[in-house]
Amino acid sequence: MAEEHDLSMMENLYWWGIPTLFRCPQDKLETADIALVGVPHSTGNGTTERDQHLGPRAVRNVSALQRRTHGDFEIDPWNEAKIIDAGDVPFPRANDNEHCIEQITKFYKAIDNSNTRPVSIGGDHSITGGIIQGLASGVLTKGEKICFLHLDAHTDVFTTVDHFLGAQKSAAHWGAYLPDQGMVDPKNSMQIGLRGHPRTLDWLQPSYDYGYNIVTMKEYRQRGAFDVIEQVKAVLDGRPVYITFDLDCLDPSVAPAVSNIEPGVKGFSVDEAIELMHAVRGMNIIGGDVVCLMPTKDSPNQITAMVAAAVMFEMISMIAELKIKNAIA
Repeated sequence: MAEEHDLSMMENLYWWGIPTLFRCPQDKLETADIALVGVPHSTGNGTTERDQHLGPRAVRNVSALQRRTHGDFEIDPWNEAKIIDAGDVPFPRANDNEHCIEQITKFYKAIDNSNTRPVSIGGDHSITGGIIQGLASGVLTKGEKICFLHLDAHTDVFTTVDHFLGAQKSAAHWGAYLPDQGMVDPKNSMQIGLRGHPRTLDWLQPSYDYGYNIVTMKEYRQRGAFDVIEQVKAVLDGRPVYITFDLDCLDPSVAPAVSNIEPGVKGFSVDEAIELMHAVRGMNIIGGDVVCLMPTKDSPNQITAMVAAAVMFEMISMIAELKIKNAIA
């Protein structure tokens, strides 16, 4: 008993042992319900802020500190589902964004073929395009189009330019090219928290043109959480849901180490963002990602990395709870 207690204490120490995501074992996909994946990719952002490829390593470093049980759900996700650390997507040509997106797609096709739901840590937001290309029209979606719960300060539907400083399937374009490819249904997707970097007055128009259901940060504050959550439930219920969470949707005081920080308008608190994610609790969540962590800009206490891990924990818990529900059904 004493040895068990000692081991439990040691596993809580982020600086001890092999830093897998949340202390999960590295195992074969075929054995897993949930695959945790690192996507250390930066060249889809196109800016000089390129340290986002360090995000997965930073979260591996701190994730042992995260909760082991979900108090609100009253579950231990690590016992309810078989969860593995599937490692990092390999990028032999890391400076070639288009090749990297192909590598991501290939990696996630294997995950989908194993009927395993991925929860990923990036990486810049271009990774979502590669991930969805791997999951679309596959085992998890059963041939249906994927619908987004997208929390972000930016639309990532920048159709007014055909590339972002050379990157074509970039962090600024995935919200457009995925619907163009018939993989995503914008009319049954939500973009929430948009507030950032408007250089023209029509900056939201491309998202409206695609049919996304948009809730700007200003509108969220006016309408209130309850009303927005009810809309999320109405729009996404009964569909294959993919959660993509850009850390810049959070207020900079909560998550200072992000690549496209938006200080001009107050962003979400952690509680607000998690409450919005919980709107899809019980739905067919096929996976999720957390993106745009820049560890080199983080506070000494690594708060942004810890927040990223906390958001991942919520995704993991909702998918684990779904497994319980499906087993009972």
